[in-house]
Amino acid sequence: MQNTTPLFPGFHLPTLRRKPRSASQKLIDEKTKIKAKSFSELAEYLSYIVPVNKLKKPRSGKMSRRRIFSKENTFWAFFSQVLDADGGCQEVVRKLQAICAADSRPILSSSTSAYCQARKNLDLAELQAILSTMSKRRLSVPTKELQGRRVIVADGTGVSMPDTPSNQQRWPQQRHQKVGCGFPQARICACFDLESGLLISHEIGNKKSSELPLLRKQWKHFIEGDIFLGDKGFCSYYDLSGLVDRGVDSVVTLAIRKPVSASDAHQVLGKDDLLVHWKKPKWNKKSSYSKAELEALPERLLIRQIRISVAQKGFRVSHFYIATTLLDATLYPAQVIADLYLKRWDVELSFRHIKTTLGMDILRCKTPEMVTKEITMHMIVYNAIRQLMFESANRVGVTQRRISFKGSVQAIRQWEPLLKQAQSGRAHHQRLLNQLYQSIGALIVPDRPGRREPRVLKRRPKNFQLMTRPRHLMNEVPHRGRTYAKQA
Repeated sequence: MQNTTPLFPGFHLPTLRRKPRSASQKLIDEKTKIKAKSFSELAEYLSYIVPVNKLKKPRSGKMSRRRIFSKENTFWAFFSQVLDADGGCQEVVRKLQAICAADSRPILSSSTSAYCQARKNLDLAELQAILSTMSKRRLSVPTKELQGRRVIVADGTGVSMPDTPSNQQRWPQQRHQKVGCGFPQARICACFDLESGLLISHEIGNKKSSELPLLRKQWKHFIEGDIFLGDKGFCSYYDLSGLVDRGVDSVVTLAIRKPVSASDAHQVLGKDDLLVHWKKPKWNKKSSYSKAELEALPERLLIRQIRISVAQKGFRVSHFYIATTLLDATLYPAQVIADLYLKRWDVELSFRHIKTTLGMDILRCKTPEMVTKEITMHMIVYNAIRQLMFESANRVGVTQRRISFKGSVQAIRQWEPLLKQAQSGRAHHQRLLNQLYQSIGALIVPDRPGRREPRVLKRRPKNFQLMTRPRHLMNEVPHRGRTYAKQA
C-alpha cells in the first residue's frame, strides 16, 4: 500500500510506523554491531594469513554468545599478547581499556579474570587446526642446486614454566634439583622450512624425551621429494631408512659410527666422497623402537659419506663427516651438500626468534593444558610474521632470509594501533598496509657468510645467593658479596 499522506511521508500506514527495514539493511546493521564489539587491530588485515574461520562458534554453552571476550576476540587478544613486548595478561586488559576509551565505550574492569577464563575456554584442537593450515603453505622458492626440492631442518630446544604441581607432573624438573628449587622443563622438537623459516610441525615432550622419537611423530608432515637436514643427534639407521621408504632423503652429521676408509668403501665418487654400506645395528632394550620394527628394516643401507674440511679459523673442528642418502654425485655435488649443511644454523636462529624475540623461553601458564595452548599460539604468531616477511621480501625484491625477524616484529607492534583507526577509509588502510610491507622489507640483515657465533655469555650475572631450599625454608645469607655467601 502506497502512502500518499503528505504530513507523514516516512510512516508505513498499515503498521502506523516507519517502513520496515529490508534484509540487507538488517545485515549491515548486524555487521556494524559485531565490528563495534571487535577489539583486534590486526584481525581485519591478518585474516588472509590467520584462518580464523577455524574458530567455530558453538550453538550453546561456553562462548556461544557474542560478548566482549568472544571466541574471536579472545583469540586475537591472545595473539596480541604474544606479539607484545610485555607479554602479560594485564597488558592485554590495559589495551582493551584504551580501545574502549577511544570508542567511547564503558571501561572494562582491570581484573584479568575474565580474559584468563575466556582464554581457557579456547579449544586447543581449533588452535592446532589454525597452525596446521598455516604450516601447509609453501613460502619458499625452489632452489636449482637441489633440483627444486624442499629442505626441512629439525632441531630440539627446551622451555621452562611456572612451578606448579600439575606442570611438575607433566614436565618434571631436573633430577639433581631439590623440590621447590627448580622449574618444570619441557622439550620441543620442531621442523622448519629451511628457506622461508616457516614452522611445519612440532612435538612437545619432557626432559626424558629424545629428539628422535619426537621427530618420528612428525614424519606425516614430510612429503615425497623432501630433504631432511639435521645435526648428529638425528644420525640413526632406523630414521634414515624410514625416511628413505617415504621418499625423503637425509643430510646429517656422522655420529656414533666410525668413518669408513676409501679401501672399505662400496664406491669412490671423488676425493673425500664415498658410497658405503651401513650394517643394521643390534637391538637393545634402551632403543626407542621395538625389535619387530628393527627386524623389518633392510640388513644394509647404502649411505654417501662426505668429509668436509673447515679451512676458516675460529671453528671447533678442522673437519667433519656428513652422511646423506643423496647418492647421485652429478645431481648433488659434495660442495652443494656442504653448503646446504652450513645453512643448518638457521634453525638455531628460528628458535631464538620464537624463544627470545617472542618470549617463549619462559612460559607463564600454570596448567599443562594452557602451556600447550601458549606454545601453539607462539607458533601461530611466528608463522604469521614469517608470511608477512615473505610478502615484504617479494615487494622489495630480496630473499626472505635477508629480512630481519626482530625488525618485522617491531614494525608490526608500532603499526598495530594505526590499523584500528575507524575514521579512516579503505584507501587509507591500504596505504598503511603497503607502508608496513615497505618498513619490514627495508631492514636487510647483512650477508656475513662464515661468521662465528660462539654460545657464550659476555655479561656476568649478579652474585646473588643460589636457591638451595624451598622459599619458606630458605635463609638469605647477609653480605652476599663475600666468598662464603656464594658457597652457602
